[in-house]
Amino acid sequence: MVDQNHEDKTAVRLERLSEALDSGVQQKVKSLIENLSGPEIGDLLESLPKAKRLAVWELTDPELDGDILVEVGDEVRAGLIRGMTEEQLVNAVGDLELDDLADILDDLPDTVTSEVLRSMDRLDRERLETVLSYPEDSAGGLMDPNVMTIRRDVSLDVVLRYLRSRHDLRDDIFDRLYVVDRAGKYRGALRVRDLLTNDPATMVAELMDTEAKPIDVNMTSRQVAMEFEHHDLLSAPVTTDDDFLVGRITVDDVVDVIRDEVEHSILTVAGLDEEDDMFAPVLQAARKRWIWLGVNLITALLAAFVLYAFEPTLDQIVATAVLFPVVMSMGGIAGTQTLTLMIRGMATGQVSAGNAAWMMRKELAVGLLNGLVFSVILAVIAFYWYADIGLGLVMAAAILVNLIAGAFAGAIIPVILKRLSIDPALAGGVVLTTVTDVVGILAFIGLASYVLLSG
Repeated sequence: MVDQNHEDKTAVRLERLSEALDSGVQQKVKSLIENLSGPEIGDLLESLPKAKRLAVWELTDPELDGDILVEVGDEVRAGLIRGMTEEQLVNAVGDLELDDLADILDDLPDTVTSEVLRSMDRLDRERLETVLSYPEDSAGGLMDPNVMTIRRDVSLDVVLRYLRSRHDLRDDIFDRLYVVDRAGKYRGALRVRDLLTNDPATMVAELMDTEAKPIDVNMTSRQVAMEFEHHDLLSAPVTTDDDFLVGRITVDDVVDVIRDEVEHSILTVAGLDEEDDMFAPVLQAARKRWIWLGVNLITALLAAFVLYAFEPTLDQIVATAVLFPVVMSMGGIAGTQTLTLMIRGMATGQVSAGNAAWMMRKELAVGLLNGLVFSVILAVIAFYWYADIGLGLVMAAAILVNLIAGAFAGAIIPVILKRLSIDPALAGGVVLTTVTDVVGILAFIGLASYVLLSG
């Protein structure tokens, strides 16, 4: 319900903003965006054609520019950056959190990057370099290196007085403070709730949670999201292999990871990139789709070549031309169901090398059972249409073979692609379609040639 309300609110905002832009009244446009946050404006900018996008961008509060640049996709960000001066860019990104700055630093002109780095103190530069030294899709690339630490040999009163003396806390405190030793190694966490509700004379060591496990800096962002889900975390410390505390991850970072994963899963099935600009120029958008359209054309021609080999059968038995698309379609659907389950299982960690073989056997059994059920149904339909028991038997056998083949292909293709370091969500559908089309044609037309013509 919350997601639906959010979508409705965004749609209403977009409609009103488009109407205001069409009216040409800048003040009306400005009034619609002046109370929105950077991420909210970013969502709207990504939903507007280029001309309207730039018009809104010109009217946004410069103090929100950095938050907006972090929010939008790569292509949209690049377009906005091209229209900004170096001074505007420096001002926009200068106050960003280090983890957000790390996300967009490569997109900035070299002169701007140099100026931003020069304006930082030595500690912040070192922290930024730490984040940049890790892959973007790892805990190290996701973390905020600005993390407040305390020692276990001090009282809660000392901690409270220390916090009151800090005027630059911003969101440094979340739900817990992290306890380190003199060497900077992680030793546990102190809940802010415990800090505020216990006797100030109590020592940190008495209340700290030594069971609060840190996240390894090399853990993938997907695994980080699972950790937060499994343990209901709001924040988590990030440590190196030798237990040095290097940063923290908060739940808002994980929400971004989950959103990116969802967009990636949806778009890569069609060979698209979640960072693409939906309102990019026609030629640019078309060019990006050529690769996978070309791959699909090749695989479709392969299926057509197999079909061409059975042209005499099609010429002699019209029924085969009417019925064989049913065989290919059923196999394709069965394979897609299994493929989707396998890719989802791999993404969530539920399917791994340890149980992949069991999953394949299970999906083969499902394919066999479904094949038996639907082969009988379609055999009866084929016999009813053409009063030909031979054609009905061919239809039954072909459906059975292709549903089993689709289930097997859907189960094994993601495993093979994963081992080849190819994204199963990106290439799995193309390979699966080729397998089910070719097997469907061979099974149905081949059997029809043997049973109906030779008989």
